[in-house]
Amino acid sequence: MISLEEFFTEHQQAALAFSGGVDSAYLLYAASKYAASVRAYYVKTAFQPYFELDDALRLARELGVSMRVLCLDALGDGNVRSNPENRCYFCKRRIFEAIAERAKSDGFELIVDGTNASDDASDRPGMRALTELNVLSPLRLCGLTKADIRRLSREAGLFTWDKPSYSCLATRIPHGTELTIPLLDRTQRAESFMMRLGFGDFRVRTRGDTALIQVTEAQRAPLYEKLSLIENEFLKYYSEVAVDPEARHEQ
Repeated sequence: MISLEEFFTEHQQAALAFSGGVDSAYLLYAASKYAASVRAYYVKTAFQPYFELDDALRLARELGVSMRVLCLDALGDGNVRSNPENRCYFCKRRIFEAIAERAKSDGFELIVDGTNASDDASDRPGMRALTELNVLSPLRLCGLTKADIRRLSREAGLFTWDKPSYSCLATRIPHGTELTIPLLDRTQRAESFMMRLGFGDFRVRTRGDTALIQVTEAQRAPLYEKLSLIENEFLKYYSEVAVDPEARHEQ
């Protein structure tokens, strides 16, 4: 098993697909230390909440790494918009093709991403797109799990070390339901409201016109304390609010 230092010693120039999350943040930190040249590429779509871009810009600034923001109309692809079970494959293809095109014009041939050793390839259709496009995943190649990355990020002083995992907004909507801006926007509004109330690792999923709230066991008591406040807000854009009886596993 190689180390990240060895990886970037061998691959001195890299374009890094950057989401602002825990994994890609630590990878960017390592690349900024060990690679001769690295540039971060953030692809902005309708699937990310606004705070992800804010976090990405903040970390790139703190690390002194150049970052490009690419805008992509992912919903313009019918294979993405129709939201099949392998939607992530089509979306990842679009995202990494956009990065590859811009990175090549910037002089970068190698693209790396933040997939880690805890990620289950059999459960992630998007990983097939990474393989097809020759994207390397150094964290995975180096055997670094999510727990490793959080620990190393904390030791490195990265503000992202304890940031909850935050998959794209499309994951809140059942497969087969067409993805639209209004559906994604109300999801973002609902989750942003809960964040302002102090909730961290949670989801607000769409079930028809119902908002299904999923929180960790530790957040269940605070949720019920603030539920009437949450319902008053959510009922502006959902017809019903429900709480998942099963606790969400901490990420």
